[in-house]
Amino acid sequence: MSSTRHFLYPHRSSLSANRPQEILFDANLQEFAQRVGYIASLETGGKLSPKESYQAIESLWQQLSQSHQQL
Repeated sequence: MSSTRHFLYPHRSSLSANRPQEILFDANLQEFAQRVGYIASLETGGKLSPKESYQAIESLWQQLSQSHQQL
């Protein structure tokens, strides 16, 4: 993995994730956190309104919740 890609898409190994479902949810949670960070940066930079940011994060949260329930 290139250093730039590793910086933009960091993945940590989870010692507590033993089952495939736990590993998958951990990956989903990391992606959620990364996207929330991007949205927050866009809002801080004036590219998204607070309302748009809230709606985007709420949508991501619903997706994360659904993925958790499906596992």
